[in-house]
Amino acid sequence: MPRRRTTSSASSTAPSAPSAPSSSPTPRNRTPQPVRVRRRSFGDFVKAFFAFVALAGLVAGVPVALALTVGWPLPGGAPSLDWLQREITVETFLHILTVIVWLAWAQFTACVLVEVKAALSGAGVPGRVPGSGPSQLLARQLVAALLLVGATAASLTPGLSQLGQSLEGNQRPAVAAAQQTPGLFAQQQEQAAATAGALAEQAGQAEQAAAQADGGGSAAHGDTKYYRIQPPEGRHHDSLWEVAERHLGDGRRYKEIFELNKDRVQPDGSRLSEASLIRPGWIMEMPGDARGGELVEMPDEAPNVSEQVQQQISDYARSGDHAQGGGHAGGGSGDARVSLPEQRPAPATPAPAPSAGQDHATPAAGQAGASFGLPEALLAAPLLAAGLLGALGRRRRQALWQSALGAVGGRRGMEPPTPTGDAQDVQDALLVGADPDGVRLLDRSLRGLAASLAAESRALPVVYAAWMSGDGDLHLQLAQPAGKPPAPWQLGQDQTFWMLTRADAERYEEAETAAPYPGLVSLGTMDDSRLLLNLEAVPGIVSLSGTEADRAAVFASVAAELATNGWSDRMTITLVGFGDDLTPLAPNRIRHLDGFEDLFETMSAETRQRRGALGAAGHDSVLTGRTGPAQHTRWAPHLVLLAAQPSDEEALRLAELAADAGRLGIGYLVGTGGTDLPGAAWEMEITGQGRLLAPLLGLELDAQLLPVAQQRAVVELFSDTDPEHGSDGSGGSGNRPPFLVDVSEQGRPAVYARLVGTYEIIGLDAPDGDRSAQLHEALALLLLHREGVHPRVLSSALWPRGVTEDVRDALLDRLRTWLGTDPDGGARLRTDATGRLTLARSVVSDLDVLRSLYYEATQGRGAGSRQVRGRLLTDALVLVRGPLLADRPEGRYRWLTHEIIDAQLPLLVADTGLALCEFHLERDRAEKAIEALNAALRTAPADERLWHELLRATHATDDTDRLRALAADLIGRSGARGLPPRTEALLDELLPTWRDGAAAAG
Repeated sequence: MPRRRTTSSASSTAPSAPSAPSSSPTPRNRTPQPVRVRRRSFGDFVKAFFAFVALAGLVAGVPVALALTVGWPLPGGAPSLDWLQREITVETFLHILTVIVWLAWAQFTACVLVEVKAALSGAGVPGRVPGSGPSQLLARQLVAALLLVGATAASLTPGLSQLGQSLEGNQRPAVAAAQQTPGLFAQQQEQAAATAGALAEQAGQAEQAAAQADGGGSAAHGDTKYYRIQPPEGRHHDSLWEVAERHLGDGRRYKEIFELNKDRVQPDGSRLSEASLIRPGWIMEMPGDARGGELVEMPDEAPNVSEQVQQQISDYARSGDHAQGGGHAGGGSGDARVSLPEQRPAPATPAPAPSAGQDHATPAAGQAGASFGLPEALLAAPLLAAGLLGALGRRRRQALWQSALGAVGGRRGMEPPTPTGDAQDVQDALLVGADPDGVRLLDRSLRGLAASLAAESRALPVVYAAWMSGDGDLHLQLAQPAGKPPAPWQLGQDQTFWMLTRADAERYEEAETAAPYPGLVSLGTMDDSRLLLNLEAVPGIVSLSGTEADRAAVFASVAAELATNGWSDRMTITLVGFGDDLTPLAPNRIRHLDGFEDLFETMSAETRQRRGALGAAGHDSVLTGRTGPAQHTRWAPHLVLLAAQPSDEEALRLAELAADAGRLGIGYLVGTGGTDLPGAAWEMEITGQGRLLAPLLGLELDAQLLPVAQQRAVVELFSDTDPEHGSDGSGGSGNRPPFLVDVSEQGRPAVYARLVGTYEIIGLDAPDGDRSAQLHEALALLLLHREGVHPRVLSSALWPRGVTEDVRDALLDRLRTWLGTDPDGGARLRTDATGRLTLARSVVSDLDVLRSLYYEATQGRGAGSRQVRGRLLTDALVLVRGPLLADRPEGRYRWLTHEIIDAQLPLLVADTGLALCEFHLERDRAEKAIEALNAALRTAPADERLWHELLRATHATDDTDRLRALAADLIGRSGARGLPPRTEALLDELLPTWRDGAAAAG
């Protein structure tokens, strides 16, 4: 996967500067030629005149008019109680209105003073005067129109260029910010100065090396052009994208301009560190093929350019060989760009051909072909699918245990409902698309990195993004260089990339440390690499523009992955204005707020609390609280998703709140209908074609989405796990198995498979040895899913790394031939109306028989006949020969990790043993009851109910020594955890002296 490169004919690397890691050095043209700059038009002077008249009238005219017409509106002395009882006259009413006008004038005058100070000082976006949104906006427009007619107005008003784009304190480069920060932040100044010195030293060394490599000669001047950033006109502000679009013909070439000018000192002393942060009056060196009347060439010979501007451009041209980091993206301090990592070169030796039975292809090949109606959005989201599938499995297991222990909903949870319709399609898509290995490796790699850094007493670096490449390598993009990474991590394409190969990641073991980067969330793919953005590390707000429906699909995907991912410990996800139905995904993580005011109140309090807690703990950020001696603090992230666009005033308030959010572990993703959300640090756009664009970050992704139809189906899967959901509490058909077999003598199957214990098949000849393992595994999957198995689910289960359709279809043909046909001619492997693979009723497993026998004994024929119930329960317990598929080959049946049969089978066996125990105890056959319970315990040894009944049955034998031995066995099994409270209470009742024996044994 080669790194993305620009296509300009002009290189972004000077001959005497070090070449970027991904490009070779080529000469940079530097011959200036005269072209005019934009001059003030007559309309500009007219606007300035009217702005002056308006300001003079509002600032000076209003108080003069009030003084002459109304006079002083307030009383001359202290008012008495009689004053409150007087009649309100017209004069009193006018005085009240006059006071209001005076207050409005004072507020507007304050706004004017604030705007003038900011414009003249160049300190960035002006401070906000409380409660004066429209007034301050009017003052800003009038001051801008007045000041922009001066000869040096562009250099006097840098802060105005950021109006509606960002807050100065939110995105200022670290070095520039330190130079402009007063003495309270002396320590930060020193740190920034040290960083600047280190960068300068590196730049000098690189420049010297490049000069030596170039033979010591200096570059000859070519045809380089220069552009001076224009002042704003109304609400329009110049940007590198528009400059590239006007003068290079393609806005996407803004990155070439950025690389040519990155970190070079501008006339006002600032530096360009982010493509989105440019100021009027700054000078941009342009590629040689730039065209247009606003460009400046040969400033010393250009008659239409002032001497001051000529000198500035000449000085700037001499700084061209600045060598600030070789032009790599994301390399400088404060550079918040995200760039694609370089892929390791492929090995020279050809890969061996796949052997029989191992027809592996790439995952992409495995996804090729028709989707059979499955949601493509989830098929293309492996980490999201794995998180949802894992959370769904945990929820279903929890529901099973709740149903078993509390008999909730008539034990409906014994047989979870079979999804249908969209929910079934979504479940299949999760099974096909999930990449649990990828989640496991990502989690272990990040925790292992945190543990290694803690062992070296090093702080976690700030990570803006993680890239998972197609070959399984993990690349972390750092906010700034952080030195050499701990082994087995390696430096990537530059100092801001740390890389871990998949082979090294697979050797990682579980690390007992907090998740270091729980705010990572998938956004999409680019060039076969998946981007995970670290929302809690972004220096401010991330905005997402696009249509409401497209934004909703992105927000739902982000919320669902954050709620269920496997690389986080604890976190809070606040959804504002959307996602009320997403709560079932993670009730402990997700919370909802109705509107912006609730959000602002909540987050203001939390921001203050986190800032104070960090100071009290002696940490500079949450990252230092996640490693080292204080890692127990955890510092869980708080991620806010605001789907509805805030007003400009609300956005500015939120931007002020988010200015320090990255340090506090708080992230903000805000939706907007346009592309100019005030205060946004990073701006993204989702298109109707599913593309996620972030031009200033250099990103063009195939977005990860969760459309509304799939979102509802996912929520339905989680809601259906609730034992009380959709149940009338009467048991009824809710506890009916999805597939019942005829348990009479006339119901003998044609093919019988034993799954409970050793895997055996009766009624079929042994298949060919090369394909036997695959055929047995495919049959087992179909037997455990009598409702049907999607062909893509089957192929992803047998070939987790992907397989081509022809290989899958060949296996299905062999399986169909092996199973054969029934006497009526019907194939035993069939395809239903939805395209799913099903088995004929003549193909049965012992698990089907076990379920049917228990159902018949408790709700069928055995419910009305005690003799029939005892026989059916005894026959059911005889079928239990051990755990499910006890002898399955290593490396196969990995799809069982997504199933809940490992939780269902022990519960079913335990219920069967308990029912047979009750049957025998009704006739005082304690020994038979003990025999039934011991048989059930061999498959369900952790079921506390079986041990309780075994204690009662043993107590019924009146053999105290036997009961005491059983109690000692229980105590030994419990280990350091001790006996459960209910077990202790039962022993106190049945054997009051058991504690004496436990103390003696201890």
